[in-house]
Amino acid sequence: MRVAGKWRYVYRAVDQFGQIIDVLVSTRRDLRAARRFFSAALRAHGDPVEVVTDRAPALRAAIEGLIPAAFHNTVQYANNRVECDHGRLKARLRLMRGLKRDRSARVILRGHALMQNIRRGHYELGSDARHHRRIEAAFTELAHTI
Repeated sequence: MRVAGKWRYVYRAVDQFGQIIDVLVSTRRDLRAARRFFSAALRAHGDPVEVVTDRAPALRAAIEGLIPAAFHNTVQYANNRVECDHGRLKARLRLMRGLKRDRSARVILRGHALMQNIRRGHYELGSDARHHRRIEAAFTELAHTI
């Protein structure tokens, strides 16, 4: 994605159920950024059995270093779940005409992940409501809690 005319790289972790686990926006797509992303996701969610990525060398090196026991799947079309999830994000950003700051990119991407998870029913928020009213019900529950 582009932020203020400069390329930024979005790392997103999605589990087998489609829940967005973690999001990271980085200025580079190197080993340091990949390690930072995976170590944060592993701290929050533990070690996975299988990791599906594209064939980026930095991702391969980070996975071998941090979770050597996990199977690293780089078969073509295996990462369609993540790529399809990127499509919704890109559609949202296109309407916004891009972002101007790195901080706003981080906030928007994390907020988009939260909304996707609520919409898909991964949280208990708004789970009793109909599908098209789930987000409204979730925010009503949050407002009553606060």
